[in-house]
Amino acid sequence: MLCDMNKNEVAGELRTGVCIVGAGVAGQTLAMRLAAQGRDVVLVESGGLEYTSETQALSDGDVSGEPYYELISSRLRLFGGTAAIWGGRCAELDPIDFEKRDFVPHSGWPITKAELQPYYQRAYEILGIDNPSAKPKLGRNSQKQAGFSPSALEVGYWRFDEYGERFTNPKRGNLSDVQILVNATMTSMDVADSGKVNAITVAGASERQCKIVADTFILAAGAIETIRLLMAAVPARSNGFGNANDLLGRYFMEHPHARGGEIVSDKLATTLRALPRMKRHRGNRFAAYLRLSEDEQRRQGVLNSALSLAPRRHEGRSPELVRSLKEKLKHDLPSTRFWRTSYKRLKGLSTRAREQLDPWASVWAVKQSGSRRGLYAVIRAEQAPNEASRVILSDRKDRYGMPFADLDWQFVDLDKQSVKALMQTLKSEYQRLGWGDVRLANWLDDVSKSWSFDPLISSHPIGGYHHMGGTRMASDASTGVVDANCRLFESPNLYIASSSVFPTSGWANPTLTIIALAERLADHIHETSCAD
Repeated sequence: MLCDMNKNEVAGELRTGVCIVGAGVAGQTLAMRLAAQGRDVVLVESGGLEYTSETQALSDGDVSGEPYYELISSRLRLFGGTAAIWGGRCAELDPIDFEKRDFVPHSGWPITKAELQPYYQRAYEILGIDNPSAKPKLGRNSQKQAGFSPSALEVGYWRFDEYGERFTNPKRGNLSDVQILVNATMTSMDVADSGKVNAITVAGASERQCKIVADTFILAAGAIETIRLLMAAVPARSNGFGNANDLLGRYFMEHPHARGGEIVSDKLATTLRALPRMKRHRGNRFAAYLRLSEDEQRRQGVLNSALSLAPRRHEGRSPELVRSLKEKLKHDLPSTRFWRTSYKRLKGLSTRAREQLDPWASVWAVKQSGSRRGLYAVIRAEQAPNEASRVILSDRKDRYGMPFADLDWQFVDLDKQSVKALMQTLKSEYQRLGWGDVRLANWLDDVSKSWSFDPLISSHPIGGYHHMGGTRMASDASTGVVDANCRLFESPNLYIASSSVFPTSGWANPTLTIIALAERLADHIHETSCAD
């Protein structure tokens, strides 16, 4: 059942077994699984079924650290969340990402990759894409045929979910068995001295309120918003709920993007066959990436970053007119269903053309550009967990009187060192194979720069809009905010379903892992309730 608080379709008090705040990827995954297990579920979404600038204004905030996107445009507030504009890239975290690495301070998850693997399989089934056992048959693109030494570099592939409006459909699957409240913004949480959450209050645009009483509460509002709610929505906890050890909001991470270096080679087609930008197999779309092998990461003591190859304008050049126009349309137009659908259709046509024409289209793009363009390594980096990188509260407040978020994003030396190590290894491999050379980007040797953002290297020049950390998962409360089952250490009945629980980020896009963790959490809540 769908109720809209802006239409006064609900008020007073609701009672349920499970209340989930946030109807994005995590919230919907949990709601569907718990409903299938026979639980009464209320799913609360601050936005409506369609984008509005008035509701989006609630996602405003400040940036006080390293340069970042404006917070108001870095996530969407509507049913489906930011997945409404998700590019569909799917990749699992690697086993090393879960390990305690002596060379990465604050690393290590309280669960292993093997424990999460069955839930990754569920995530693939939910998205209707091949699992990792279905290796793409991409001709010369196997590790052996690509030529890279597997002891140094590993070739892998993103898979793509191409159903762009999957999570904006409130009738999907068994969501009809869930009571959904839209335009319902959580404004406060009633928490007992014991840490038990008794109820939350949600409000609509007219400030009409509804109190929701539940046995179990789950915050699934995205990393930055989840942190903000824990900090600002519990009046009785002035320092924040879950912040007894001053860890709430800390260890914020992104996947920062950068120009890694230029591929200088007379064998561009060979290079692009080794790392194809777009290929299709059994109806699934793939794109290749390259990362240091896990043994090489340990040997060099660096992070698990990745790169892909693409024709790009040289640093400092003016952007291409067509590309600039496309990016302006993408970022400046309102994220309504019409504009989302229009953009995705145009992007889909471009992708299909590239699948058919590459690598020759990319080779032509480089060779016919004269001195304007080259083949570059596009970096998608792991960022080390850093306690100084954090989300705090702004002095500014939203229309409900709640402080906005303030992002103080910070880097450490290991972030940059890891990119340099990846590029130096790629350079060594190119020279060994006789494919040419790799010229490392100048910023990697510039001691005055902790990072370098380049608008010519990616449509997302700063990072992937991947907000991780801030309510990190840990074995005990001295090192984290939630336990191995994503339950707040300070509460017996409040859970977090978000990439905010990631202790480390790896290089992989987080959506697939968010779905896997949500599936795992749903099973834990069901098993716990059955035991009770």
